Amino acid sequence: MKKWQYKWQVVISVVFGTFMVIMDATVVNVALNTLQSTFNASINQVQWIISAYALALGIVTPLSGFLGDRFGLKKVWLISLGLFVIGSGLCALAPSLELLIVFRIIQGLGGGAALPLGTAMLFAAFPPEQRGLALGVFGIPLVLAPALGPVIGGAFVEYLDWRLIFLINIPIGGFGIWLGNQLLREQKGEGKQRFDLMGTITSVVGFGTLLYGLSSVSQDGWTAPNVLISLSVGLISLLAFGFIELTRDDGLVDLRLFKNPVFTMGSIVGWITVVAFFGAEFLLPLYLQVLRGLTPLQTGLLLLPLALTSGLLVPFTGTLYDKIGARPIVATGFVLLVVNTWQLSQIQADTSLWFIGFLLALRGVALACVIQPAQAVALSQVSRPKLPRASSLVNASRQIFQSLGVAVLASILQGSLNNLPKAPAGPPTPQLISAFQGAYLKGLENAYLFTFWVAVFAVVLAFMLPGWPARKAVTAPSYGEGPKLDAPLPTNPPVNEQTDKGRVVS
Repeated sequence: MKKWQYKWQVVISVVFGTFMVIMDATVVNVALNTLQSTFNASINQVQWIISAYALALGIVTPLSGFLGDRFGLKKVWLISLGLFVIGSGLCALAPSLELLIVFRIIQGLGGGAALPLGTAMLFAAFPPEQRGLALGVFGIPLVLAPALGPVIGGAFVEYLDWRLIFLINIPIGGFGIWLGNQLLREQKGEGKQRFDLMGTITSVVGFGTLLYGLSSVSQDGWTAPNVLISLSVGLISLLAFGFIELTRDDGLVDLRLFKNPVFTMGSIVGWITVVAFFGAEFLLPLYLQVLRGLTPLQTGLLLLPLALTSGLLVPFTGTLYDKIGARPIVATGFVLLVVNTWQLSQIQADTSLWFIGFLLALRGVALACVIQPAQAVALSQVSRPKLPRASSLVNASRQIFQSLGVAVLASILQGSLNNLPKAPAGPPTPQLISAFQGAYLKGLENAYLFTFWVAVFAVVLAFMLPGWPARKAVTAPSYGEGPKLDAPLPTNPPVNEQTDKGRVVS
């Protein structure tokens, strides 16, 4: 099979599989009120439907690189999708809230390996000079799926049945498994890696308790005992995890990758990206439903401009990255984000919804310039054997920073509401409604101003990335270890159908 044919087969399989997994992280958001009524539960209990999924994703993501190396990327990819489909079916049949949360954990354990392994398979299938294009195409589900989730979920909840938000995954996931089995080739490491027991324990405890603590901040506050204990245990466990991984050559993740300045800078920019973009994206749906009275479906539809502009542009920014490098693209995106975030910090209770939709469309342009080029930089000098673990490291760390961003912004918003006087019994008075509206808008302004300064800092870092007008950094070859920054790029070996049968070729 020719090279150009196989690499696009990988794109089709990976995009199809990851779209479903990524969308499921947001499709449930609009169903929380319905689930609260269905199971007669409090909002604090219901929010664990979302938090349990995020926790499971965070726990399994660091393990995905080792599993892919040990058992093969294709095999682990298909098993992960299968576990996700099984979890989806169980969620649709859940008779109680407690079981629904358990089944969401099964979903997350299956879906957690999809994003890092999908990225690794794409990077392995494409030659170095086309990896920006590969990640640009991969960026379509990454930005479209979270925005389409509330639209699809809102339609199901309002007009059909909430169980459909899980049942829809079964036929889609089943087709994705068949597609991957038909189109993907196995890629496997040497298969001699020892199981890193202590690394696994400290990773699961560290990522799990840290994400639990960050997920609990919005409802309990930073000083709550459960939050302080969880964050402390998480940080200590991750420090132990880092020490363990640095003292062995076959750990779950390769922390020595941070010795490479290009990998480190790309990772840092990626962390800031998820805080500046996704950490703030949960604010606007709250504003639209709490202050503007929009339904979940209406809210999802208003958020579509962000997904459409970013989804249309990410393949082009990926191609542009291959030509000129990350610096001018990422810097342009963050400058646009700075202006856009300042505008969002100034919205009022009567701001035109059309204008808000326009701001979201501009935000989508900025997102397309930043999200995938930053990841491409981080992985650009990672050799093929190290790709699964490098990708899992990048994705796991991004998830922590995204959760941290959400926790900080939720605390800022809640802080403005804590100063409101306690409402008396009975319907709220116009004075109380006005006070709540003012406090909410102030909290929204402060939260967006926080992300504004994060974006300003990101502009500075963006100019430190490789790319035009300086000489573009050479990316790692598809075979063997990556070259140094100034080393010439070796020519890829020719494809031989006999010798390359059964393994991925570029």
